[in-house]
Amino acid sequence: MPTTAPSPKHSTSLEQGGAPTHALGDVTASDSTLRRFLHGLPGVDAVGLEARAASLGTRSIKTTAKAYAIDLAISMVDLTTLEGADTPGKVRALGVKAVHPDPSDRTAPATAAVCVYPDMVATAKEAVAGSGVKVASVATAFPAGRAALGVKLADVRDAVAAGADEIDMVIDRGAFLAGHYLKVYDEIVAVKEASGAARLKVIFETGELSTYDNIRRASWLGMLAGADFIKTSTGKVAVNATPSNTLLMLEAVRDFRAQTGVQVGVKPAGGIRTTKDAVKFLVLVNETAGEDWLDNHWFRFGASSLLNDLLMQRQKLATGRYSGPDYVTVD
Repeated sequence: MPTTAPSPKHSTSLEQGGAPTHALGDVTASDSTLRRFLHGLPGVDAVGLEARAASLGTRSIKTTAKAYAIDLAISMVDLTTLEGADTPGKVRALGVKAVHPDPSDRTAPATAAVCVYPDMVATAKEAVAGSGVKVASVATAFPAGRAALGVKLADVRDAVAAGADEIDMVIDRGAFLAGHYLKVYDEIVAVKEASGAARLKVIFETGELSTYDNIRRASWLGMLAGADFIKTSTGKVAVNATPSNTLLMLEAVRDFRAQTGVQVGVKPAGGIRTTKDAVKFLVLVNETAGEDWLDNHWFRFGASSLLNDLLMQRQKLATGRYSGPDYVTVD
């Protein structure tokens, strides 16, 4: 299912700080050229997309391959707590769990990151120090994104100053749905610059974008603006990550790299709770984007409860039985 549009042929690069430059740089020269490009992307065949996602979801893996998939999924989890009642103690406990998900089995891999609000970044950073686990921070007036740009950028800078390795921003869905694409693009570019060396994940809130065509356009818009990851959702609305919207985004990153040489990660978030769900998403990655994305540098799960089920299934594979209800911690 091709998702690309014609582009000029010239060299590919990405500037540090400021607008990205790549083989599609000309399409962001003005609001009209950006609109023309985004609306020139092929329309999404919704029936075909959903049928392919459903078909890939029926594939099963067994024994050794399943054990590998479970460990891979654990290593891709952004262990997340984004509640108003978050406390330093809860965040420290989450950090300890991210580093050693199964205290009784040190062969269990660490998660990719801990994701928290900006005011908890320093606490999370201390909890995972020396482990290789990253600290991600939501920012830009998460989850609604309803704030002035200056406030959003201050949010980002505070998180980075506290030690955030990754920034998860939300786009202005109102501006996007009103067709103000250049405004959304410029905001992502500004947040990317404010993020400095931190990797930037751009959240679309796919459940609010209404159509697959909009999700495709948002994916390309985010990548054009320099996103290191494109992310489905905040986890705070009714419809979050689905196999279909994630498949569509995987097609977009695959085709973007084919046209520009720039690889971008994908992060489905919200609603992925079981090992069976996680394996379905890994199959989507392998069959759509390819093995290059089967690594936590390029694919993540935004989750809180998923890790517990992965650990239960891992223990079942190793021993042939499930442990009691106190085998995993309650987050």
